[in-house]
Amino acid sequence: MELRRIIISVVEDHQVIVLKEVDGERSFPIVIGFFEANCIYRRVKGQIAQRPLTHDLIVAAIENMGGEVQDIVINDLRDHTYYAKLRVRNEGELIEMDCRPSDAIAVAVTAKVPIYVNEDVLGDALDED
Repeated sequence: MELRRIIISVVEDHQVIVLKEVDGERSFPIVIGFFEANCIYRRVKGQIAQRPLTHDLIVAAIENMGGEVQDIVINDLRDHTYYAKLRVRNEGELIEMDCRPSDAIAVAVTAKVPIYVNEDVLGDALDED
């Protein structure tokens, strides 16, 4: 998947990001918080904060401990809530960590790694529209 749009609203409590298939036509929105949307937007636009933000810190901590962010996977959709895994490779072992999709996407954009969505989640997301 690729990040297609970031919709930031100063009047609404929620922001929206739209993910789209890289080699396909399917896309779907995810509602996220303002901080995460702003972090993702700044990173996509190449704006680097003077001091590390949370997602910069996460990537730096993983790398300084000898790991590498491999990718993120949006792996579940329950009760209109998406779930994601941050996948880190360390010493040949794949470690999956539960996280919010907004944080996972912010880390993926920071580390420049792929964003994946399980096929069943994509199907469920499209059924909800």
